[in-house]
Amino acid sequence: MNRIRFQQWLNPFNDPVLQLVDTLQITKGSGPTRYRVRMSDGRHLWSAFLLATQLNHLSEENLLVPHCVCLLKKTTTSTLSDGRRVVIILDMEILQSAEKSGGLIGNPTTYKETKFSPTKASPSTFSPAKASPSTFSPAKASPTTFSPAKGFPAKFSPAKASTSKFSPVKGSPSKWTIRARVMNKSSIRTWNNSRGEGKLFSFEIVDESGEMKITAFNKEVDKFFSLVEQGKVYYISKATLKVANKQYNTLKHDYEMTLHAHSSIMPCADGQDIPAVQCDFVPIAELENRDKDAIIDVIGVCKTAEDVSRITTKSSREVSKRTLHLIDTTGKMVAATLWGEEAEKFEGSEQPVVAIKGARLSDFGGRSLSALFSSTVMVNPDIPEAFRLRAWYDQGGYALASQSLSETKSGGSGMRMNWKTLSDVKNENLGHGEKADYFSCVATLLYSRKDTCLYRACPSVDCNKKVLDQHNGWFRCEKCNREFPNFKYRLLLSANLADFGDNQWVTCFQETAEALLGHSAETLGQLRDTDEAAFDAVFQKANFTTHIFKNRVKLETYNDESRVKVTVMEVQPVNHREYSRMLLSNIHNLIQ
Repeated sequence: MNRIRFQQWLNPFNDPVLQLVDTLQITKGSGPTRYRVRMSDGRHLWSAFLLATQLNHLSEENLLVPHCVCLLKKTTTSTLSDGRRVVIILDMEILQSAEKSGGLIGNPTTYKETKFSPTKASPSTFSPAKASPSTFSPAKASPTTFSPAKGFPAKFSPAKASTSKFSPVKGSPSKWTIRARVMNKSSIRTWNNSRGEGKLFSFEIVDESGEMKITAFNKEVDKFFSLVEQGKVYYISKATLKVANKQYNTLKHDYEMTLHAHSSIMPCADGQDIPAVQCDFVPIAELENRDKDAIIDVIGVCKTAEDVSRITTKSSREVSKRTLHLIDTTGKMVAATLWGEEAEKFEGSEQPVVAIKGARLSDFGGRSLSALFSSTVMVNPDIPEAFRLRAWYDQGGYALASQSLSETKSGGSGMRMNWKTLSDVKNENLGHGEKADYFSCVATLLYSRKDTCLYRACPSVDCNKKVLDQHNGWFRCEKCNREFPNFKYRLLLSANLADFGDNQWVTCFQETAEALLGHSAETLGQLRDTDEAAFDAVFQKANFTTHIFKNRVKLETYNDESRVKVTVMEVQPVNHREYSRMLLSNIHNLIQ
């Protein structure tokens, strides 16, 4: 490679193909591990290449080994204070393994770059399009802080500020201020691991040129969380710029920012020209053609919304979830899941238009969407797409025979909406196979056994075993092998359901029993101990109420006696409009 060719891809050049010579691991303090690599083009070799952290797995999984041939898909350059340059590899592809390359290609010699001083660079050689994004030192492997000049006035005057758009900020000199709108703001999250504990929050900003993520940690959370409001415009300066970690950042921008002690965020009163949000909506019918785990923007009318349910994560943390069923003008419908506060506060009774920016696409059960921590959920947004969708739905879209891309399943149980009557359960011998069967039915509660529905359980978070009263103010859990001064009430309800053709005894555990009775186990326990009449009234009120029951059925053998056991997995209110449409569809199929 001659001098001119080398300079071309340093500035940068599109898709160079190089051979890896060797790799050096760089670790500093508690920061992430970085890898410096030496590359060759057959004539020269150069050691000032640095892998972006999202590519660390290539080296750690022994995919990136000496003498393999690589295509550098995306790179950027950084300039050291002494004029040397470092090439940061953002994306690469291994074209040929080390075994197939047959060793080092050619007899490359070390390339010596002539140093230059950024402060003396002419405008033509130090333009935003070609200049380095930061002053980066591979030995330190830490992002560089962009800050305005040291003489920056103490009283910031937004009117006099010189602002930059996102697109050139990575190549601008150190004096910059961004004027942007906050389009999404997360809640405060905490962590606790071997390195210590802390907290963070992030927000996403937008201007005419694009979007970018900003994160604040610990003291900066206290400083900026209450200041930053979704939808408002701010002047932002003195932040740290680094390559975006795509594991936690779904935006398209290659960089992200971190706030620190000297960062500045000032409200901007004049921001009418800043867009509120930039969405690239994908029609629901197109989701079938998109890759699994793709991050997409979607908009649709919320045709139905399931009740909030609570699930327990692998880390034993309870979280709320709610599934929405969205439909658009393509006539296709998809299930989209909201989590946490978004799930709890969502109101879908009036079938609003819902837009989700940055949802993850899954292929579990057909096609489905899940809102992420970084997603933006907008209900009846003030955008043209929402107005057009609202008009379409109200003028006849609601009556369209839609087709769902998602298999309708019970929250947490993974079962299909397999509609059956109670007589079908017996006539079709459901549950007699090797695996359990699942079915859904519309049924009425006739009777429930209130005398044995409650028991005293271990108060530990991960234990629901029955405790033994020691008659000394303490309660013993045999599973935990501990005694406790208190307990928690748990529900185990036996109930009789009926429809037009048959009846069936079923078992309801904690969550489904609470949904059926309309009260928590703790409340029922207190009523039973203090007000028996009020306790009885709860069961009387629940009798002869009709619901959708999603059930698991399995033939079980106990003491040489076999019987079919039906367990209720979920209780939902009847959506009479949807249920009637299902019945009409069944009638239509019978006629045909």
